Amino acid sequence: MIHATAIIDPSARLDSSVEVGPYSIIGADVEIGAGTKIGPHVVVRGMTRIGANNRIFQFASVGEDCQDKKYHGEPTRLEIGDDNVIREYCSIHRGTAQDQALTRIGSRNLFMTGVHIAHDCVIGNDIIVATGSGISGHVEVGDGVILGGMTGVHQFCKIGPYAMTAGCSLVVKDIPAYVMVGGNPASAHGMNFEGMRRRGWTPEVINTLRRAYKTVYREGLTLENALLALEPETAGCPELLVFVETLKASQRGITR
Repeated sequence: MIHATAIIDPSARLDSSVEVGPYSIIGADVEIGAGTKIGPHVVVRGMTRIGANNRIFQFASVGEDCQDKKYHGEPTRLEIGDDNVIREYCSIHRGTAQDQALTRIGSRNLFMTGVHIAHDCVIGNDIIVATGSGISGHVEVGDGVILGGMTGVHQFCKIGPYAMTAGCSLVVKDIPAYVMVGGNPASAHGMNFEGMRRRGWTPEVINTLRRAYKTVYREGLTLENALLALEPETAGCPELLVFVETLKASQRGITR
């Protein structure tokens, strides 16, 4: 299961079922769970915990020191959940002491070729990040998000659950839940209603969210007044409450 040319630090903790390909390097303090497959020429280092049944392809760099100039070697961590696919040339960096000293990746995510996830990011579950995308430091990405190829996300942005970006989008503000954006800088172009239908959401829920989008984006209201208008409907629609909470949580302003 461990190729003869792989270098495994004695302090690394690998489940007996882990596979490590030729010329890969697993550093000190790394922990890798059952069923995970590490391809050839992969480097995993630092205080990195990788869960079960992940697949990491060749030339990926996982758990490396971050590129923040404030980082001076403090002990920081990377945690990755289960069933993720990390394709060729991806790089995922540990956190910084200036934040929570932790970069956290959820489960069942697909990071396509050449994706970069910077320090202190919090990435949810069931996310697709397409080829060449870059997620800057301190970014939060909710469950079910799809980032189109070559998307760039500015540091400290928050992307709500099930939001989408078009290819080559530049995200400089927060994206509320379900909202689709595109362009440079990115602007809003509706909600992911097709994704809602595929998830089996009822027409009533979809119509409620359609009205909510119009209230925020089409009626010329300030965000504060739009939230007041939406408040009465949230009690009967948990999906709308998610949208409203992402609006309230925005600190950079929302993508319009």
